[in-house]
Amino acid sequence: MSNLIQASELQNLLGDEKLRVVDARFSLTDPKAGQNVYAKGHIPGAIFFDLDKDLSQPASKHGGRHPLPDMQLFADKLGQRGIGNEHLVVVYDDASGVYAGRLWFMLKYAGHEQVKVLDGGLQAYLGISGKLGSDLPTYAKTTFQLNLQADKIVTKDYILRNLENPDVLLIDARGAERYRGETEPIDAKAGHIPGAMNLPYTENLAAGKYKSPEALYERFADLEEADEIVVYCGSGVSANHNFIALEEAGFKDIKLYVGSWSDWSSYETNPVATGDESGS
Repeated sequence: MSNLIQASELQNLLGDEKLRVVDARFSLTDPKAGQNVYAKGHIPGAIFFDLDKDLSQPASKHGGRHPLPDMQLFADKLGQRGIGNEHLVVVYDDASGVYAGRLWFMLKYAGHEQVKVLDGGLQAYLGISGKLGSDLPTYAKTTFQLNLQADKIVTKDYILRNLENPDVLLIDARGAERYRGETEPIDAKAGHIPGAMNLPYTENLAAGKYKSPEALYERFADLEEADEIVVYCGSGVSANHNFIALEEAGFKDIKLYVGSWSDWSSYETNPVATGDESGS
């Protein structure tokens, strides 16, 4: 079953009592931008979740720039906003699914299977003449029962233990320049986790939408022999784009290093690689 939903499919579902649409638009350069554009217009019935306020907890010395929040608090917040275990949740943004993918992952981690990302985001919805609304919807409070899928995430210590394990493949979703260590505009050090392959999330896309499962499988074909694939990026957000793409391509046993490079590079003793590595 696909993790994606097309704009026409969503449009046909609007108004269904079992549907919850979530607007996850965000801008790293202007943290208030998502809330502002949501207030001006959003898919009818959509509620808003903010990357910093709802999908992360404040950063500290270690743990990365976007640590996961306390998951019970997250579950409580879902329930307070009317999202229960019985709902199909469709998440969208205007950034080709980068921020929507974070909420998609968190719901999967929380044990909720009925979650999809709007393929092509808000642009795809507007492209089929979808209408926007500015009303702020309210839903009856409900209960979201947490069922954490602990095997979906790994920590820095897990990565360290498996650096020399050929059956665990690390996939870096950042751009090639950051991966190679030629530039690092945000984090403490430049480079990548030793042994990681560079597969930028942007190459999952064609015209702003995910490529076909067949094209995605072709992209990731070299990973087929791995027992386990660990995805990471700068702060655990865009890596989820690769997580979704890998699942669309038919891969199993994928995990997210939530802290990603921002966590890894915060430890003086962690090894760092630069340049291209074999297979990258």
